[in-house]
Amino acid sequence: MNTTAIPAQPTLTAKDFATDQEVRWCPGCGDYSILAQVQKVMPGLGIPKENIVIISGIGCSSRFPYYMNTYGMHSIHGRATAIASGLKASRPELSVWIVAGDGDALSIGGNHTIHLLRRNFDVNMMLFNNQIYGLTKGQYSPTSEEKKVTKSSPLGSIDHPFNPLALAMGADASFIARSMDRDPKHLQEILIRSYKHKGASFTEIYQNCNIFNDGAFEIFTEKSSKPEQALFLEQGKPLIFGAAKNKGIKLDGLKPVVVEIGDSAGVDDLWIHDEKDFYKAQVLVRMFDDPYKDEHLPRPFGVFYETDRACYEDVMTMQIEEAIAVKGKGDLDKLLRGNEVWTIN
Repeated sequence: MNTTAIPAQPTLTAKDFATDQEVRWCPGCGDYSILAQVQKVMPGLGIPKENIVIISGIGCSSRFPYYMNTYGMHSIHGRATAIASGLKASRPELSVWIVAGDGDALSIGGNHTIHLLRRNFDVNMMLFNNQIYGLTKGQYSPTSEEKKVTKSSPLGSIDHPFNPLALAMGADASFIARSMDRDPKHLQEILIRSYKHKGASFTEIYQNCNIFNDGAFEIFTEKSSKPEQALFLEQGKPLIFGAAKNKGIKLDGLKPVVVEIGDSAGVDDLWIHDEKDFYKAQVLVRMFDDPYKDEHLPRPFGVFYETDRACYEDVMTMQIEEAIAVKGKGDLDKLLRGNEVWTIN
């Protein structure tokens, strides 16, 4: 009997996930906060550092792997999702995290993003959305609002912007959430939920670019306006917001309307959030667009939708095992030779 003691694993802290690299983002960039929250939640996930991989594309956010003391790869513009898919397929035991900006993931990488989500690899995608191209010095991005004046749109952008969460819903993502850089506690909670989900998790993070698009999300982050403008979703609880928690969202058919609690409606009349409700999630992600124009709606934050669906890598492994059981393990040399072979004496 082997009585050799297995050494206890050291307790990790946020500092264990920081590297000795100089963090090279502009002072005040929202990426600093996101990095700090990721480093804080990682020790609590209970994953050895060598089993964590962070893959990024190209952009300001894509420096992320250099600052995380894990395995990582600074890859190709828009292709972080494709590379992460290949890694997860070949090494399904790894915890794979994808870092991408709104331009990186939704412009040149848009096609790869939707296919990652529909295939449902068990990976965690963090979309840093600052509604601008920051690394290339301030051109409008796929999420920039219409009429946005930038270096590449001096007369104002005429592009209709992407709604990232609506795009994720359309791609059948199995976990969809939104948080922000300036709410550390909420962001930590969402990152943990993202990790616990079995499947492709898509988390949009509002991230301020204080150089080229400062204050884009200020209305949702400042103490003076946040209570009235941000709606925090909680499973099984009514949609309530406001500084005095005196406002709520009620459904008039499929149309969300703002009501005063105690005046025109009671708490029992409000919309109760259900993360499993696919149809109501479609309405929630569209509250971004304020489609009804007749009243202002708060912006939701939290987990919009979560469902259980088979992961690509698990189904692929099962398919391979079934094929081997029927046909045998196979012979690569025989495959390369083909059926028509001959011997020369």
